[in-house]
Amino acid sequence: MLKGDEQAVTIFYKKYSPRIFKYLLKKVPREDAQEILNDIFLEVIDKLIFLHDYKKIFPYLYKVAHNKTVDFYRKKKIKSLILSKFPFLELISKEIDRPDFQYEKNRIRDRIEATFHSLSFQYQKILRLHYEENITVKNIAIILNLSYKAAESLLFRARQSFKKTYERI
Repeated sequence: MLKGDEQAVTIFYKKYSPRIFKYLLKKVPREDAQEILNDIFLEVIDKLIFLHDYKKIFPYLYKVAHNKTVDFYRKKKIKSLILSKFPFLELISKEIDRPDFQYEKNRIRDRIEATFHSLSFQYQKILRLHYEENITVKNIAIILNLSYKAAESLLFRARQSFKKTYERI
């Protein structure tokens, strides 16, 4: 990077980061806000050349901040879901967070995604409704036009199928 580019990035960061950081503090814990802020600016600076109307920089920054916040909670939710279904993973969860385990984390994520996508559409749908959208079994039954017991049974079978498939992959 050229010296002028470095100065421009520094000025850009100093000008816009305080407001975005303040926004993040309302959404995530302080210790995570700084890391997310850095991710936001790395992404935005990388794509800034594609922004044609610089008057829209704040809305763009807030949109990226919103998306990064959603990603943060999605990852946190997936992790808690995995740990609740596979309690033995809690023993190694702190190890997995270390940078040298990034490759392994990616492999596990890919394995989970492959498992999920190999399930039937109906199993994917009920798992997504229950675990990603936090919809109760009672409401899932209404959405899928099933009895409560049928929805409960379908969710159980979907979880069992996920576990078996995960072990095979």
